[in-house]
Amino acid sequence: MTGVQTCALPIYHEQVHPHGDSSDDAFIRDYMAAVGAYKQTFPTRDEQIEQTPDPAVREMLIRQKQLGIDTTFDRFDKQKPQCNFGLAGVCCKNCNMGPCRITAKAKRGICGADADLIVARNLLRSAAAGAAQHGMHGRELMLELKWAAESKLDVPLLGEQKIKDTAAAFGIPTAHRKLKSVAADLAGALLADLSNPDPAKPYKTIEACAPPERVAVWKDLDLVPISAYHEVFEAYHKTGVGTDGDWKSILQQMLRCGLAFTFSGVVGTSIATDGLFGVGDRVTSKVNIGALKKGYVNIAVHGHLPLLVKAIVKAGQSEKFVDLARRQGAKGIRFYGICCSGLSAMYRYAGVIPLSNAVSAELVLGTGALDLWVADVQDVFPAIMDVAHCTQTAVVTTSASARLPGAERFEYDRHHSNIGETKTLAEKIVMRGIQSFADRRGVPVYIPPYEVEAEVGFSVEYVHKRFGSMTPVAEAIRDGRILGIVNMVGCNNPKVPYERCIADVTEVLVKNNVLVLSNGCASYPLMKLGYCSKAGREKAGEALRKFLAPDLPPVWHVGECIDNTRSSGIMAGIAATLGVDLPAMPYAFSSPEWSNEKGLDAAMGFRLLGVSSYHCVEAPIFGSKNVIEFMKEGTRETLGSVMHVNVDPKALGEKIVADMKAKRAALGWD
Repeated sequence: MTGVQTCALPIYHEQVHPHGDSSDDAFIRDYMAAVGAYKQTFPTRDEQIEQTPDPAVREMLIRQKQLGIDTTFDRFDKQKPQCNFGLAGVCCKNCNMGPCRITAKAKRGICGADADLIVARNLLRSAAAGAAQHGMHGRELMLELKWAAESKLDVPLLGEQKIKDTAAAFGIPTAHRKLKSVAADLAGALLADLSNPDPAKPYKTIEACAPPERVAVWKDLDLVPISAYHEVFEAYHKTGVGTDGDWKSILQQMLRCGLAFTFSGVVGTSIATDGLFGVGDRVTSKVNIGALKKGYVNIAVHGHLPLLVKAIVKAGQSEKFVDLARRQGAKGIRFYGICCSGLSAMYRYAGVIPLSNAVSAELVLGTGALDLWVADVQDVFPAIMDVAHCTQTAVVTTSASARLPGAERFEYDRHHSNIGETKTLAEKIVMRGIQSFADRRGVPVYIPPYEVEAEVGFSVEYVHKRFGSMTPVAEAIRDGRILGIVNMVGCNNPKVPYERCIADVTEVLVKNNVLVLSNGCASYPLMKLGYCSKAGREKAGEALRKFLAPDLPPVWHVGECIDNTRSSGIMAGIAATLGVDLPAMPYAFSSPEWSNEKGLDAAMGFRLLGVSSYHCVEAPIFGSKNVIEFMKEGTRETLGSVMHVNVDPKALGEKIVADMKAKRAALGWD
């Protein structure tokens, strides 16, 4: 049987490509052999059914196979065998003289680019795309914070304390000023970091929010961004034909994109989100497909942007619309979340139930239980339209940036000239859901009977509320009740058994008394499998279990993907309490099943903080000795962090534990 549980790929640059006097031809033969071995670990669709840990996913995969509806896993099988050159990162189509690929016959592209340069340029373009994706997410929230402060947008500023505290860190005056004035200045500072073209101006979010020790490191390495827009522009400039021919320079720019992604796309976005909608608090939520209920107008929100989601939920929970739904024979209106829209809403608004991450969205649609699917931006796969057609589910898009062929459009225009019509737009969308419920009578519905409860909404603020300060958690780490902390995040990838790697790594960690923080798509299996429940502490080792008693889970769910900010804030707060720099702490970042471009930046963000990253999926770097060395070991001295990849998730978990023990020994905490 193939699959990551039974086939481990060695650490690539250390074992598959030994350094020394081997010729280029031998190296090319080696990396092509390594790519072939790696491809053998990719599971088939039937192996996905056998190995995925969630019974609801298994049942829906079988049902959609019976119905003849394709899923991500079917399409992955049809793409096999995947291109060796693409997996190795040695194909280039950046100009129209190509496409070029590196082989034993052709060791350079037409322009003269070698494997090191081509692999590095491809990585940089991915990092730039990830910075643009979260940057656009951030721009929406920063503008909405600005418009709310200017009363152009009629929404309250619910995160008053967050706005004031963050403004003070930015050096923005707060005393004797109206909240809206402070919020307007804060939004302006965040937007300046996003788009400032002037290299002489500071990147205020980094100066205000990053640990001073890290800022000094980044300045010494000339990594501090000018702005997010600038670094994305520069990335595409440098990787164009005939511009930058130095792979080292290219990878330095990748790190700048990682910082721009982190401090504008993640930290800046989080500040604006919490300022507008509040931090939220710890709550108990239902999770998984079994939480779908027949007989209701069932509306799913999918994507990343919370403004319209909030308005839709508020409208749909009003007496007016509930009454309209009942007149059509419905019991009421229920809301569900897919991907980060669900994670952002679930701990802020009662009754929004998270169902699945992006990869299994088609399985949720395949139940036939949804009347309306509301899509905004990012991680909304085009294939959902095929399933929606089969189940007669209405689909609407809400952003001019992200349209689906065949979907209805209830959108903010690209100039946001209708942002003041948010309430009206939301009411139209809810009415469309009620109409769809009436139109879909008689559509077959199949809901796998699996739902659990999860504790969600952990944050820096919650830790202070629960413990009074970071000190009790810091003391538990120092005395060994908590071995270390891992931030478990990332999307999913059909190259490994779906959600199995995340679950297996986490199982090893909590048994070894590691506290896990989680957000984004990776958090769904941890919620569904009970790691985020109060009873989940029984899965933990004895020392961690005692610390968590009586009502804390072993995985603290901090929110959506931008809520990596909460994880890094908890980590930094504990390190500061202990007087230890981040790179020395027993911390780790893990995205076992990462797949999209944002995942590369997320790992870079923590690497830049000095926190090593751990994965079960390789980046497309097989074809360059130098890039492999840089990505996996080359930043150990400069940033204090490295990258580890092992397709065996339990072995990866053990590696994290071993590295944490080594850091504890170095600190004298053994």
